Amino acid sequence: MKKNNKLLSVVGLFVLSIIWGANVPYMKAALDFSGPAEFAFLRNFFGAVVLFGILLFLKKPILIKEAPKLFILGLFQTAGFTGFLIWALLEGGASKTVILVFTMPLWVSIMAWPFLKEKLTFGQWLASGICFLGIGIIFNPLSISNNIFSCSLALASGFSWACGVILSKRIHVKYPKLDLFTMTAWQMLLGSIPLFLILFIVTSEPIIWSNYFINIVLFNIIFVNGVAYLLWFYALKHLEASTVSLLSLLTPIAGGISGWLLLNEVPNKIELVGYILILLGLFSLLFYKKK
Repeated sequence: MKKNNKLLSVVGLFVLSIIWGANVPYMKAALDFSGPAEFAFLRNFFGAVVLFGILLFLKKPILIKEAPKLFILGLFQTAGFTGFLIWALLEGGASKTVILVFTMPLWVSIMAWPFLKEKLTFGQWLASGICFLGIGIIFNPLSISNNIFSCSLALASGFSWACGVILSKRIHVKYPKLDLFTMTAWQMLLGSIPLFLILFIVTSEPIIWSNYFINIVLFNIIFVNGVAYLLWFYALKHLEASTVSLLSLLTPIAGGISGWLLLNEVPNKIELVGYILILLGLFSLLFYKKK
């Protein structure tokens, strides 16, 4: 049973990576019809509503005592990760954003040492250095045309996501009987609260409810949030945090390809070097982890 759970986790991460990566250009396209705060709230809140509907249908427990801890998880995993991601897409390109967001495994590997007792080897520290070099090249502060603000938002999204990974793993250890479906639904609902409050602070144009925008929102609600988050937390429950993070590296590759095909975002030579160094560093972390 344990081997089956690990196999399902790996397959689930593969499906999740394709869904998340292919969705990035559509998220950027959705911002032509909606403000970033509105779009972030819609996809997360109604994603949670769908999950709670499934909970009722399956007659699973809804009221739980771990809600305060799940609020903190939702603050990082839903509000921080999604909020910074969509804001970064508004300010910059989809391909660069998805690459920088997926520096998440780097932050997870570093934080897993003090919080999860998963120590890094010398080789992993060296791989981390390669990642940081790639990040520095992409930031390229000497270039006037480079959008440092968008890059910073993308990194903030990845770091917030990494915090969610660490918190999720600690919750699984402390509350092993906590239902995965219930946990996913609650963290998404509670994480929508800060996004809802932001709607009263940030002003934007009214939403244009076109069929194209509605289809993007529905896809994000059902697949990107509902299905993909379940696959994500399922994998976190049965695999090591750093392994889960590194196995999801197909997402930035899929995101970069879809950004190139759908948005015609072709990286320049300097950005391409940065992308290669980041991916090389992350894959090296995986290699040394397995070794």
